[in-house]
Amino acid sequence: MPEGLRERGPGKARKALLLIDVINALEFDGGDQLLPSALEMADCIVALKDATYLRNVPTIYVNDNFSRWQSNFDLLVESSLESGVKGAPVIRKLVPDARDYHVLKPHQSGFFGTPLSLLLEHLEVSDLILAGLTTDRCVMFTAIDAYMRGYRIGVPSDCCAAIERRHHEDALGYIERVLKADVRPWADQLGRE
Repeated sequence: MPEGLRERGPGKARKALLLIDVINALEFDGGDQLLPSALEMADCIVALKDATYLRNVPTIYVNDNFSRWQSNFDLLVESSLESGVKGAPVIRKLVPDARDYHVLKPHQSGFFGTPLSLLLEHLEVSDLILAGLTTDRCVMFTAIDAYMRGYRIGVPSDCCAAIERRHHEDALGYIERVLKADVRPWADQLGRE
């Protein structure tokens, strides 16, 4: 196989880390309110991502295309880091590297209208760790779709955020109760292995 066409990332794995909408300018109503908890979340995701790399767990950025149908992921990252972009401090912490995969999504679920299922099948993934923005929307909808597809799910409570704390907590309660997901902080989830 030509050098440039070799598979990226750590190869086959039973588990994958999905980073949902972390490349986000936060330029919407409530973005200012979300920024402090998104910055805390980003610090936790950095630690989680480092820990999963050590376990050969692939990281997949699953990001909104923000209705830019002709965009690509690298351009989305680049444009989100421009000066004056509200979410740039979060994005700087979470810039993907060459080991990471990425999928652009047109709607709230990472599975809806994307090749995510095919990528997870290719990687032989059965367990997902979901992290990102926002807990009560895109993280929850992706978790629901993952559950419906038979994946075991972890949604570390410290690796996602919502505009309002009670929405974050309500969504985690639903995800834990209905989807049978592990919502403990990331270190507790990975510590049991």
